[in-house]
Parts: sequence; C-alpha cells; structure tokens
Amino acid sequence: MVSGAQGYVSGACRGVAILLWSADPKVPGRLSTPFFHAAAAAALEVEVELYFSAASVQLLAPGVADSLRSSEHSDSTVGEAMRLAHQHGARLYACADALKAQGLQLDALISMCSGLGGSVQFMARTIDPAWRTLVY
Repeated sequence: MVSGAQGYVSGACRGVAILLWSADPKVPGRLSTPFFHAAAAAALEVEVELYFSAASVQLLAPGVADSLRSSEHSDSTVGEAMRLAHQHGARLYACADALKAQGLQLDALISMCSGLGGSVQFMARTIDPAWRTLVY
C-alpha cells in the first residue's frame, strides 16, 4: 500500500465500488470525476470496480466517451479519464438491464469493459465491510 494511505481509512479497505447512475453522456460535466476518483483509489492500491448503469452504459460504446469533454476548457476527453482509471487497474462493468434499455450489446462495447455487473454485484460490495462505495 502507498505510504500513509492506510491512515486515510479506518480499518482495512480492500476495494472501492463506484456506481455510475446519474453520469449521463447528455450532461458531460458530471462524467470525469468518477474516473479520477477511481484512478486515485487504484493508485492507493485498492481494488476498484466501476458499475455502469442507466444511461452511463453509453460511455462503454465505441467512440462515445472519446467524443465528450467535461468542460469546454478541458484538454482531455472523458475517454481519456476512463483509460486513466483502467490503466491504474479499475475494472469496468456494464449492467445487463441498462444495456438492453439503451439498445446496446455486450459484445459491441469497448475492450476496457470487463463484462457484466449490475445490482447484485454492487449490492454485494455495499454490504461488504471491507469495501467502500460511491454513487455518481
């Protein structure tokens, strides 16, 4: 673990699960922060899982995240923020129901997507005392 990182949490923290619920591509100003937090947690050497639900699963479709910037003043795209989190070890999961609702297929998603993960997996992390959870 990174020197001093354990001092930021009480008890052992095995991982952080992040649910992207209101992170909608139609509101790009909300999109980069979850990925920066995921990258930071992964840099602290804890497991990180990102659960894409509702409209956020659109970010896993090729080209979508790379076409968005969280601000007109931002030099990087939302896709670059996602890649940063992934490069640090974050795993990205798509909700099957959200995929269906958005008309997307798992086999057509970007390669960073680790597969399906939805309500049951996120709730398992929520009730596990060794995990922390965030909702965006």
